[in-house]
Amino acid sequence: MALFPAFAGIGEAPNSGSARKELDWLSNPSFCVGAIPSLSQQPEEATALVSEGSSPTRSPLKSEPSDESDANRKPRQTSRKKKKEKKKKRKHHHKKTKRKRGQASSSGSEPDSEPEKDKTSRSTGDSRRESEKPRQEGHAADDVGRRFVWLEDVQALTGETFRTDKKPDPANWEYKSLYRGDIARYKRKGDSCLGINPKKQCISWEGASTEKKHSHKHVERYFTKKSVGLMNIDGVAIGSKTEPPSSEPLSFIPVKGPDDALPPLTTWLNPLGIYDQSTTQWLQGQGPSEQESKQPDSQTDRESALLKAKVEEFNRRVRESPRDVQLWMAFVAFQDEVMKSPGLYALEEGEPEKRKRSRKLVLDRKLAILERAIESNQSSVELQLAKLELCAEFWEPSALLREWQKLIFVHPNKTALWQKYLLFCQSQFSTFTVAKIHGLYGKCLSTLSAVLDGSILSHPALPGTEEAVFALYLQHCHFLRQAGHSEKAVALFQAMVDFTFFKPDSVKDLPTKGQVEFFEPFWDSGEPRAGEKGARGWRAWMQQQERGGWVVISPDDEEEEPEDEDQEIRDKSLPRWQIWLAAERSRDQRHWRPWRPDKTRKQTEEDCEDPERQVLFDDIAQSLIQLSSLDLQFQLVTAFLQFLGVPCGFSTPASCVYLAMDEDSIFDNGLHDEKPLTFLNLSFNGISCVGRSDPLGCRRWTRGHSREGEEFIRNVFHLVMPLFSGQERSQLCFSWLRYEMAKVIWCLHTKNKKRLKSQGKNCKKLAKNLLKEPENRNDFCLWKQYAHLEWLLGNTEDARKVFDSALSLAGGGELRGSELWELGLLYAQLELELELSAEVRGAAAARAVHVLTRLTENGPYGPYLGPVSAVHVLKARKAYEHALQDCLGQSCGSAPAPAGPTHRLVSLAKCFLLFQYVTVGIEAAVRLYEQVCAGLRGSVCPGGTLEAVTLLHTGLLRFHTRVHVYPLAPLRQVLSEAIQLYPDNQLLWRAYVQVQSKSHAASKTRRFFDAVTRSAKALEPWLFAIEAEKMRKRLVETVQRVDGREVHATIPETGLAHRVRALFESALQSDHGRLCPLLWRMYLNFLVSLGNKERSKGVFYKALQNCPWAKALYLDAVEHFPEEMQEVLDLMTEKELRVRLPLEELALLLED
Repeated sequence: MALFPAFAGIGEAPNSGSARKELDWLSNPSFCVGAIPSLSQQPEEATALVSEGSSPTRSPLKSEPSDESDANRKPRQTSRKKKKEKKKKRKHHHKKTKRKRGQASSSGSEPDSEPEKDKTSRSTGDSRRESEKPRQEGHAADDVGRRFVWLEDVQALTGETFRTDKKPDPANWEYKSLYRGDIARYKRKGDSCLGINPKKQCISWEGASTEKKHSHKHVERYFTKKSVGLMNIDGVAIGSKTEPPSSEPLSFIPVKGPDDALPPLTTWLNPLGIYDQSTTQWLQGQGPSEQESKQPDSQTDRESALLKAKVEEFNRRVRESPRDVQLWMAFVAFQDEVMKSPGLYALEEGEPEKRKRSRKLVLDRKLAILERAIESNQSSVELQLAKLELCAEFWEPSALLREWQKLIFVHPNKTALWQKYLLFCQSQFSTFTVAKIHGLYGKCLSTLSAVLDGSILSHPALPGTEEAVFALYLQHCHFLRQAGHSEKAVALFQAMVDFTFFKPDSVKDLPTKGQVEFFEPFWDSGEPRAGEKGARGWRAWMQQQERGGWVVISPDDEEEEPEDEDQEIRDKSLPRWQIWLAAERSRDQRHWRPWRPDKTRKQTEEDCEDPERQVLFDDIAQSLIQLSSLDLQFQLVTAFLQFLGVPCGFSTPASCVYLAMDEDSIFDNGLHDEKPLTFLNLSFNGISCVGRSDPLGCRRWTRGHSREGEEFIRNVFHLVMPLFSGQERSQLCFSWLRYEMAKVIWCLHTKNKKRLKSQGKNCKKLAKNLLKEPENRNDFCLWKQYAHLEWLLGNTEDARKVFDSALSLAGGGELRGSELWELGLLYAQLELELELSAEVRGAAAARAVHVLTRLTENGPYGPYLGPVSAVHVLKARKAYEHALQDCLGQSCGSAPAPAGPTHRLVSLAKCFLLFQYVTVGIEAAVRLYEQVCAGLRGSVCPGGTLEAVTLLHTGLLRFHTRVHVYPLAPLRQVLSEAIQLYPDNQLLWRAYVQVQSKSHAASKTRRFFDAVTRSAKALEPWLFAIEAEKMRKRLVETVQRVDGREVHATIPETGLAHRVRALFESALQSDHGRLCPLLWRMYLNFLVSLGNKERSKGVFYKALQNCPWAKALYLDAVEHFPEEMQEVLDLMTEKELRVRLPLEELALLLED
């Protein structure tokens, strides 16, 4: 067949063989006339095959065998490899190609562009095809299955023709259906079908419906990012306009927005009522009135105009009064409100607000205002502090430190400035070391002492400097205790006792620096100091030195053996971190006293195993201060005793109370729950005593110290008690006896009968010895404590005898001392608390009535013989009423009431409250409390007066709810009102949390906590709010647990964990919370309890950024993250915190 089939009919010359061979390339042997209809399809298929590069997977026809030579197969194999590589690349790029079904796979047909085929092979193939041509024409019907793909291309089909596919396809039994590429696809337009009656017939199509799928948009919750962003957009103010009330009831109250206005009236200018008022006025040739033109159109414009007016007013006032510091501070605080207004500082009117409300913009504006204020008030410390606090957010610490140093140099006599400066340096983790901060405290105290002495002539002492210096001194001592350097803190107190009370007369007129120089020889002489055996004081030592020195006395033979230190490691099988923690805390408890060589045992300084236990004079020299006030001198003694763990009732100064707070004893109820009327309030305020580094959750009971520690405390009492007389001496004796009673209470709770017997015996011996002293025989405070001790030990009859004896000491006549009222009150309360046991309910109230009635009589006191008559009860009530009116009348005067009448008023009100309760009932006590509160709120009495009465009243209500059926609402109301007046009273908070924990509705409690935390600056509301939520969480988990082990997931997450975490974060935003070690310890402990260690580690390092001096935080980290023990100890060593047991020593101890 010719290459051009259209000219195939032209005849060819017969004997033209040579020409035939020359023109052989023009022939097309694979073409036949019958295949003309498929000419238009085969080129497309061939092109598809060439582009696809592979034969179809399923072919019904067998290809003819190829007779080509091996030389032609090699390039063919090479091309196949290339095709396979291209195919893999296409699959890698996810390119899909369409395959034609049934296309013949001819191995002999290669692409025409293949360059490797030579002319010889091509001519050989052509001659073979030409020789086979007649046979193909003769057997077209038999050979058509191998030549053609489509049945429609076959001519002369007889009968039914079938295609036979003998090649098996494994995909048919490997898959459930045909390959989707082998199935024709089409889009169905609609669900109907042509040729059916739609009224009577219908077709149910299988597969997906052709109906348009409506996308169901997921409703976004309020906590999504988009919804939270909407909260930053200023809303449009809407309001309801006042309309005359209609007689018909309305189904709803319409609320109209700013754009909703009344429809315009139809007039001849506005016949359709479609013009607004301004358009109608324009048609009339009128303009808006002056008032309308001045009034802004929208609510946003009105707010902007109001803020602009306030800004102008502030600018005018600061121009007129540039010396008013409070006005400048108010202007700075006003900037937060200004920045909330959108478009107030827009460049053009009506310009949309495009600026980002960033905190940096607010800080820049505040800083500019403060700089203007400081230019007009160069000496204002408040403005300088405000500027430094503002700059702390975007200045580098080094630059900030330079500014602080400049400010301190300019104002060395400002104690508030020193306080802020010390807190700033103490909380900078990058530059913090214990030695550096210790030196800063010494520099601060020495500078302020020079100011008090008058040595710095350029800066005189300001009022209240001495009290502030004493507060800084206490802050220094607590800093050393929290950093683990207890020896230095105790040595500083020892030095201050000698420096204050035993100062020689010859050096009293010298300035502080000169006195310190004279004090150094005494400190280095080895003479016993305060708390040590045989201490005589600095004055006695100097007098003896002038006479020639002391006479050496031979030591006693009854020397106590030192404690065995080999018991530090009791169980070596425990993990290494547990052994280290136990040994470290054990050494903290035993080694808090400074080590000094014992000359009787011929010890020297080289004999000390731990040089850090020795305190040199240079460590304390700069921190010694002079206290000229007698009140401050007594506070020094009580602070020292409370530092040692003796409950003296000393209140830590407000400036450092939260810095020193590092234990959770404020949440421990103890006797507060068991004895609501007579609980022993030790009032440590969450401040740990020296030698205690217990983990959180360990109940704080005064267990006492070791044998040497107890002897140290006794020596301090013996040294300082002769220094005072009267009320101060009585208070010291009272504190000593309370300390011993606290150890008795601890033995009662631990049920250690052997130790209770010995401790009770020692405590009674101390009480009797104190009462034997002539100045203490009529001390009703000591009699009260002694009787209370006998009652706690279970000796009720002996306690009653003591009470009766003490009350009979007063004799006849009118009672005026508050101590006697307190004694009778405690007696009545102890009798009344016996009603908690059901056996003696009637008799207990009768004994209480007898005690309270005899307090008002003029005759001598007599023991209980029987119920009191009604006449005596009525007389006692009248006496109480008259005495209370007289006391309230004295307190309502213009001048402040002295301390004596104030204490008498408190004691009298307490006794009258209890008397009304036992004789009339709880309602009478509530009415009397309201009367007393109304009288005290209008008086000039100190704030503690009403606070003490409130504490008794709340205790009375709590007692009544335990004995009788009574609602908790009155108690909640009294506690809520009292807490709002005294937000830092821990006893009130403790009672409130305990009462509210019985309620299942937490919303009211949370609203109350939120209101108090917003208004109060104290940290107690945050602490007790956290504790209340933790108690609720523990309650929920207790319900969910089975046998105390597994938590069931049937109850969904209540969100309490997130709420507690949010409370922690909010509390840490304040300055008090940020620098409070207790708050950080609680936060870390809570996160560890949730099981999130990664977040817990983040909180630990964040805590170190703010409280790097708190050793308790590092110990908690070792307990919570044992794998980080080495890193934590390295950090402690780097920051110079006290590590009493290095890991090297621990390894040696474990080897032994």
